[in-house]
Amino acid sequence: MTAFGEGLVEAAQQALAIARGEADPQTYRVHSPQTNAVKAVRQELGLTQAEFADRFGFAIRTLRDLEQGRVQPDATTQAYLTVIRHESGAVLRALERARAAG
Repeated sequence: MTAFGEGLVEAAQQALAIARGEADPQTYRVHSPQTNAVKAVRQELGLTQAEFADRFGFAIRTLRDLEQGRVQPDATTQAYLTVIRHESGAVLRALERARAAG
């Protein structure tokens, strides 16, 4: 398994322990997402805001609000951005298939 995969498994195990009330609050911290995380992903892919929004299904206004820190990404958006960052080709293929199926 890749280091990224191992990290995801470990994070899931930790989240489960926290949700079950089994984790000691002294052993974990809740991290707020960085306001520039969205911009960093977009820039890594070399896309403009309009291109990123169009390709990955974001409203341009939402993308700008996320990048400028006016709103924080929810857990679903954070997960989606993680997948885009690491497997953007797979995301684009899945979205294209969904559009074609109509």
